[in-house]
Amino acid sequence: MKVTIIGCSGSFPGPDSPASCYLLEAEGFRLLLDFGSGSLGALQRHIDLYEVNAICLTHLHADHCLDICGYHVARTYGPAAPYPKVPVYAPRDAGRRLAAAYGMPEEPGLETAFDFVALAPGVFEIGPFSVTAGLVNHPVETYGFRAESGGRSVAYSGDTGESGELVRLADGTDLFLCEASFLERPELPQGLHLTGRQAAEHAAKAGTGRLVLTHLVPWHDRLRVLDEAASGGYDGPIELARSGAVYDLA
Repeated sequence: MKVTIIGCSGSFPGPDSPASCYLLEAEGFRLLLDFGSGSLGALQRHIDLYEVNAICLTHLHADHCLDICGYHVARTYGPAAPYPKVPVYAPRDAGRRLAAAYGMPEEPGLETAFDFVALAPGVFEIGPFSVTAGLVNHPVETYGFRAESGGRSVAYSGDTGESGELVRLADGTDLFLCEASFLERPELPQGLHLTGRQAAEHAAKAGTGRLVLTHLVPWHDRLRVLDEAASGGYDGPIELARSGAVYDLA
């Protein structure tokens, strides 16, 4: 399995990265985890525009899903259109809500390019990937994902506060893409995001092989996020996510 970070900026695109988007590849199959603001452009540095086979959306905040709208244009009006529909595994009502964001009439909406499948907690197969979805701790319906293929595994937090389900998703994985949106301060909001320290604590409990801190908010000092993660009790390698970084888990 190969994992490429397309976008890792939190809340909105930063100067060096689009918002959340991760490309997983195995056996010629290409799966996107999230498709946040600005990621469609950066994705084309790594694969052809029409090579996406499936998409999983953690939740329907713009920094995790909005470039579905631009991708609809590419698949509906591109030079060889119509292209086959791409399955999109997403929280309920995603098709209608994303069509509204695009400014389209509800019928037929984005369903000309995508086949929306409502997520629920559990395990499902997407091409060569076995994907586990679990509800995590965020103000809207939000899922974390675990993807396995060829004996390798990766977990992705989506957006979450502290979450036992996230530890279960990341248990024993080779790679853990975990959000670290907050810096430590008194009275942080609960059930919203993690600090670097909290991300490392989750990684330690899960026994994951490598922790990559992501969803990095542009106004924060990234090195401080990394320093705070060092106090979380995780003894494996920790690094900051970077747009264009590739992890070959083969």
